[in-house]
Amino acid sequence: MGNAREAEGARRRVIVAITGASGVVYGARLLEILRELDTVESHLILSRAGRLTVQQESRITAAQLSKLADFVHQPTNLGAPVSSGSFKTYAMLIVPCSIKTASNIAAGNTGELISRAADVMLKERRPLAIAIRETPLHRGHLETLAKLAGLGAIIFPPVPGFYHRPRSIGDIVDQTCMRLLDQIGIAVETAPRWGEDDGVRAIGGVGALGK
Repeated sequence: MGNAREAEGARRRVIVAITGASGVVYGARLLEILRELDTVESHLILSRAGRLTVQQESRITAAQLSKLADFVHQPTNLGAPVSSGSFKTYAMLIVPCSIKTASNIAAGNTGELISRAADVMLKERRPLAIAIRETPLHRGHLETLAKLAGLGAIIFPPVPGFYHRPRSIGDIVDQTCMRLLDQIGIAVETAPRWGEDDGVRAIGGVGALGK
């Protein structure tokens, strides 16, 4: 897949981690979007549970998913480049993020690569966005998320928007991915934006979701 050194300074390195939570479609779509950006070098970490979720929820295989990334790191490889702060990464997105992974990061349990890479992002003051996928949330979950927010993480539940009148699951996923990338300073236009030119304007009436 090439040499990461060759891209140093030329492209922003973005880590996409996919855990075993439901919603692997978000991670897969992010990789597709990032692949189209010449300014980004993507690094994928797919957890063991995430691999199982791919089999259950996705029409593509884990191998096909891996081909969407520039670099792939095994979740048990604590010697991977992304495990070190000296490896200049730009941002990390955990999409979807399980409660287990969120808890490991909050507690500083860095025994596997996803939590270790996330810990690096926090200690180096680099953007870390966590797309937590769990509902309902009990107090322990909320305390974990509050702790992560206090450590500097961006807590981004993939809550769908409907003001752009999505007509498919893909429309919903694209809008969520666009908003998620906004959080780390990468602008893409995969969905209409509220109030902007060629975007969504205010509409009234209780039938707004109708035909």
